[in-house]
Amino acid sequence: MLSGTSGCYSTADGNKRTGMPFLKDSVVGRYERPLDQIYEAAVEVLRFNGTVVSENRINNSLTARVDNKTVWVRVQEESPTITQLEVQARGRWGSPDVDLASEMEKQIALQLR
Repeated sequence: MLSGTSGCYSTADGNKRTGMPFLKDSVVGRYERPLDQIYEAAVEVLRFNGTVVSENRINNSLTARVDNKTVWVRVQEESPTITQLEVQARGRWGSPDVDLASEMEKQIALQLR
């Protein structure tokens, strides 16, 4: 039974982890702001809510621990005027937490005001 429910999923920072695949665990937002502005807002929100574990400026991704869950954030420039923000959250044993991902994305958007 375990083999049918376990597997690997991709994280927003480009790595793979063991956990339940095929379940919604991320939220995407698009903003008319520069990439650096959104990245800095994400860092502030993650530090306020938990602990930033890693920052990768090469692929503009962050990993943080919030409420004993792992949150990944990736910021990508879609065009010179549009930036995409992806927030992904997983709990213990790789279980998805789309509510936490949505809350973090919302707080990052509010930080941009």
